[in-house]
Order: sequence, then structure tokens, then C-alpha cells
Amino acid sequence: MPAESETTERGLPEALKGLIGLWVLLFAVWLIVNASLALPVVMTGAVISLAIAAIFSRRYGLWQQTALTPGAAYHFLAFASVFFIELVKANVNMLRYVYSPRIDIHPGIVRIPMRLKSPIGRLALANAIALTPGSLVMDIRDDALFVHWLDVKTTDPEQAAAMIAGPFEKHLGAAFG
Repeated sequence: MPAESETTERGLPEALKGLIGLWVLLFAVWLIVNASLALPVVMTGAVISLAIAAIFSRRYGLWQQTALTPGAAYHFLAFASVFFIELVKANVNMLRYVYSPRIDIHPGIVRIPMRLKSPIGRLALANAIALTPGSLVMDIRDDALFVHWLDVKTTDPEQAAAMIAGPFEKHLGAAFG
């Protein structure tokens, strides 16, 4: 019988809770990427998502800390929407730099304090910043990200955090803690 600390309020073991949460996330991504509800696509996605979820939820305990609630799902979808908007804005900004007759950029490394505490939230924030053109996460130390920023607008850590991580942190904090 599992120890009391390893079960949730409803009696589900933490490992099973992590497996289900990760499977739902991976399966949703599969369905979105394939844009099809044909039975072979759905079945293949369910099996592949379950296999990947089983491997990663067992191997890495951070998925067991993630609560799958309607509020968390809402904030994750809101984060995905904000990320998509920021991605489009950053790509348009990159086009402006590329097609400008004179490139006027001020590259540099800025320190951004992180308010997120969960490992999965921190991972999602670092990936969102790294996937946005014009910024790259170089290091994570303690409660700070060190980001290479193509056009540094400010060196103040709080202002830089608001400009780079601000759009993402609110929803990631609500989704993952």
C-alpha cells in the first residue's frame, strides 16, 4: 500500500497522477499538430503519447508535482495563446531588423529574476523565451535567468523581466505554481 505522502486526496498515486497529466498534454499536442480526428490518427496518437508519458513520468518526478485542474488547463491554454502572439510579434520584429537598410541593435546579456517555483513552470518559461526570436536563455542560476537579448532595451532586471518574461509568467505561475 502506498504511503500517505505518495497519494493525492482522491487516493490516486502521485506517479499515476503525473502519468495521466503528461499523457493528456502530449495527446492534446498530437491532436493539434495533426489537425485530424480520423480514428487511425487518434489511436496512434493515444498510444505514442501514452508510451512517451510512461517513460518520462517514471523517470522524472517533476510531472508528479503538476496538478491537472480546470484552472490550470485554462491558464496553460492562455499561456499558449500569449506565446503564439509574442512569437508572431518577435518574428515581425526580426523581419524589421533583417530588411532594415541599417541594423541598429544593441545585443547583450540581461539577468531576469524568476518568480516561478515549480521545475516544470521554469522549464516552460525558459523554453518560451528561447523559442521567441531575438532572445536566448543562456543559463539558469538560483532564481534568475540569464538571457541573451538581441536588442537590449533596459539593463534593469525588473524592467527586463517585465518585457521578456512578463507575458508568460502570469499564466505559467497559475498553471504550474
